[in-house]
Formats: sequence, structure tokens, C-alpha cells
Amino acid sequence: MKTAERRPAEAVGAAPVRAPLPAGGRGRRLAAQGRAYAFLLGGLTCFALFSWYPAIRAIVIAFQKYTPGSDPEWVGTANFTRVFEDPEFADAWRNTLTFTVLALLIGFAVPFVLALVLNELRHARAFFRVVVYLPVMIPPVVSALLWKWFYDPGAGLANEALRFLHLPTSNWSNGADTALVSLVVVATWANMGGTVLIYLAALQSIPGELYEAAELDGANLLQRVRHVTIPQTRFVVLMLMLLQIIATMQVFTEPFVITGGGPENATVTVLYLIYKYAFLYNDFGGACALSVMLLLLLGLFSAVYLRLTRFDGEDV
Repeated sequence: MKTAERRPAEAVGAAPVRAPLPAGGRGRRLAAQGRAYAFLLGGLTCFALFSWYPAIRAIVIAFQKYTPGSDPEWVGTANFTRVFEDPEFADAWRNTLTFTVLALLIGFAVPFVLALVLNELRHARAFFRVVVYLPVMIPPVVSALLWKWFYDPGAGLANEALRFLHLPTSNWSNGADTALVSLVVVATWANMGGTVLIYLAALQSIPGELYEAAELDGANLLQRVRHVTIPQTRFVVLMLMLLQIIATMQVFTEPFVITGGGPENATVTVLYLIYKYAFLYNDFGGACALSVMLLLLLGLFSAVYLRLTRFDGEDV
């Protein structure tokens, strides 16, 4: 009998020797990589043309006297000085910051509570998800026009409902003291659907054993939310809070469509003032100067916010 040919034992931990790819296989791999890089290059090109270039161009124009049809003229920080001395400048920043605070108080708590309620439902959960997300699918301008009719002090649905209940009516978006709050309600209704679904996904990823252990320890609903739900979803909460602050600081559609910045400049925001400088005053230098101010503020705030919440994010 022939003894079986013995193969040398491979060294422990040694990487297996791979046979070289045939010429055709190597060519196919290079072709696949080339297609991948071509798709990546297309995306980067679009991003550069429609995002990076406008941002860089705006920073340059902020230091120029620029009007369409004429050659730009470098003016240094004159645009920033002129914008800063504008009486509407303080109103715009005050309204924007107030809007952001109100949006956090109203628009941040409501989606979280709705997500908790949807997470506890046992029937028709899919139906209520669609109902909550439906406002997001409505175009923002259409949504604002609907609420403009809803807030109409004469024949609007809001005051008609109050009259039916024999309650005093309100000026809503036409009142200087109620206009900003009315816009916060519109923005919350129009944008909370996506936030609710993100919260709901985070809630459904929490292990059920944690709630069972809390119930065995005698924790009630509020205690379970405080000691289980919030700690397990804090990273999502912190990130959505940052994104919401950035978004609300750039509010434009609601003031533009519903109130036009009024009454008495009560709803003029920074972005709406940028629009006025660019398209009403034909002052693109001032508009870009305001844009750079907003960019620096949001960038600084984001850096500080991420630095302060870095431990919470890494600990998740």
C-alpha cells in the first residue's frame, strides 16, 4: 500500500496564501472599483457645485459691495457694520432666539410624548404612525397656507371653533403678542412626524428586560421613563435637540408665507431678514454678511454643544 502523502503543517496564525487573480478577474475588479469611484465623484461634484461653492462664494461676497450687473468692490467689514446698525437686526435675532426657545419647549417635548404613546399602543399602531407622519408629506408652503387660513381672525377655523364654544377669539398670527407662538405651533405640527418616528425606533430598541426589572422593583410609569427610557435614548435625544436648534434658527417659510414678518416686525427672523436684504433691498453684500454671522453662531454653538455632550454620546 502507498502511504498517503503528508502535507507540511501550516504555521499557527499564518495568513492563508491566496492564489493570484487571473488577468480577467483583476480587470473586472478594477472596473468595479472604477465605477464606484465614478459614482462617488459624481456625488462629490454635485455637492461641491451646489453646497460648498455657494457657501464659499457667500463668504467672499460678505466683504464686497455686490449688485447684479456690476463689478464687485471690496469694502472690508462695511457690510457687517451696516447690517449691525440696522434697527431690524436686533428684532430679527430676538425673534429667532425666542422662536428657538419656544420650539424647544413645545416642539421637542410633544414628539417625545407622542412616541411614548405610540410605543405603548397594541392596536392600529401602523395607522397612527401614518397619521403622525402625514404633515411631513405636505409641501411646506401648502402647509403654511392652510394654517394661514386656519388663523384668519375673521372666518378662520380656529376662531370659528372658539365662537362655537362661546370662548373669546384671538388674533393668532395677526397679533403682535401671539404671532410668534402661532408660528411655533405651525412649525411643530409640520415637522414633528420624522422626529416621532426616530424616537419610536429608539424606544423599540430598548431591551424589554430593563422594563421588566424596573416593574419588579416597583417603578411606576414615570419612574420607568425617567430611569430607563431617557437614559437609553439620551444619545438620540441630544442629537435631535442639536438638529432642531439648528433648524429653528433658520426658520423662514412660516414667517414668509403666513405673516410676512409682521405685525410690527414681531416675526422677522434672521433668515427672513437675509431674504429682504437680497431680494427687496438688492443688497447681496449685507445678505451674505448676515449669513456669515448665522453660520459662525451655529458653528460655534454646535462645537460647544458636541463638546459638552461628548461623554454622553460616547457612553451610549
